[in-house]
Amino acid sequence: MLMLEYRDIGWWYWLVTAGLLNLGVAGYPVGFALAIGLTIFQFLHYAIQAGSFSSFPAQVRVGYLILLLIALPEPMNWLYWLPTAGTWAQVLFGYCGMARFVSLMPWNRREPLSSALIKKTFISRPVRGSVKQGFSRGP
Repeated sequence: MLMLEYRDIGWWYWLVTAGLLNLGVAGYPVGFALAIGLTIFQFLHYAIQAGSFSSFPAQVRVGYLILLLIALPEPMNWLYWLPTAGTWAQVLFGYCGMARFVSLMPWNRREPLSSALIKKTFISRPVRGSVKQGFSRGP
């Protein structure tokens, strides 16, 4: 099911980022550089908005930025396909793999890391808002 959040500035950031990554994987490396720049801008926006560089939205952007920087050296450019596909999943369906990954970090969870938690985190349906709000506290 499509989840187009066009009233949310974050959705627009991700849409533009997806387009820039598409430009990069199509053979125009400037798209990668611009996607990195936009991700830094997003990080600053969300950190300032929350009043904390460690807010969950800022953490997601840092994780995403790290992935983009790992893929930056030319021999690693093939790795850009992962954030390109993932960003389109976020834009079209509201599924953010990076937010789910970041939610599993020790400082972001209240329960022990387990295979059940990992499965629940990555297999659960997308939700509006933060992925952290999408899990019930029940079994």
